[in-house]
Amino acid sequence: MAGNSRRRGAIRKTGTKKGAVVGSGGQRRRGLEPKGPTPKAAERTGHPAQKRVAAAARTGPQQRRRTEGETPETVVGRNPVVECLRAGVPATALHVAVGMELDERVSESVQLAADRGIAILEVPRVDLDRMTGGVLHQGLALTVPPFEYAHPSDVLAAAQAAQTPALLVALDGVTDPRNLGAVVRSAAAFGAHGVLLPQRRSAGITAVAWRTSAGTATRIPVARATNLTRTLRDASAAGLTVVGLDTEGAVSVDELEAATEPLVVVVGGEGRGLSRLVRETCDLAVAIPMSRTVESLNASVAAGVVLAEVARRRRLAAR
Repeated sequence: MAGNSRRRGAIRKTGTKKGAVVGSGGQRRRGLEPKGPTPKAAERTGHPAQKRVAAAARTGPQQRRRTEGETPETVVGRNPVVECLRAGVPATALHVAVGMELDERVSESVQLAADRGIAILEVPRVDLDRMTGGVLHQGLALTVPPFEYAHPSDVLAAAQAAQTPALLVALDGVTDPRNLGAVVRSAAAFGAHGVLLPQRRSAGITAVAWRTSAGTATRIPVARATNLTRTLRDASAAGLTVVGLDTEGAVSVDELEAATEPLVVVVGGEGRGLSRLVRETCDLAVAIPMSRTVESLNASVAAGVVLAEVARRRRLAAR
């Protein structure tokens, strides 16, 4: 019988990598026995998902909260790059194409980067093309690290500990980074102690927001809340009055007596305004008197108007 013959070469040598020399030895039966469900990717040793979980376990929870989902940003073009450097946007490297034609913007960019200790790297144009994904870069690219957000509870605690009544600005669904940057700038100008953003459906502090804020994002803490409604409730429980800007608000900004008290000013997103849950969480709905020919204001303009009125009332009260 094939496999059982005693002639030379008819059976496999012992110790080979293949199966049993004679018969199955029950291996076929054991092979059919179920081995249980496949472990999750995060539970398989050596799997990339398991490595990410292990790395997250080694990192503090607050640091994970600040950096999760954030990646470095590359700003390209001579005007955007020099504007970012003028505004004090934190950067790690300035990439300059070898052999590019110099002009005032390039010279100023190199000088500003050198003054701030930013690495200046001369790279072949083909490498710059690859790094920017083929976008027109004009020979300049600036690497901007992810923004480090504060924790909402830390911002609230710092506002309560300030010498002036607490003043926070919360944005509900503002998706334009230019609006975000302008609100941060107004918040810093009128004495706010921090800005609160929802983690989802909201613009973040990108290079565009940095430029619009004129670098004020370094002077005022910006926090990201996992649940903005819950954060506003925490602020209300801590004694802050939550004021939402609404075109249908019952109280005019001219009559905002709560301006001298600890306050959270909530600004809705472009077009849709405040979400239902956030509106229900607000203690007051405040409207800005306007001409009938205009239905609403830009989110950043509305925030600036209310914050200016709050600052005016607080100056009068301090006299």
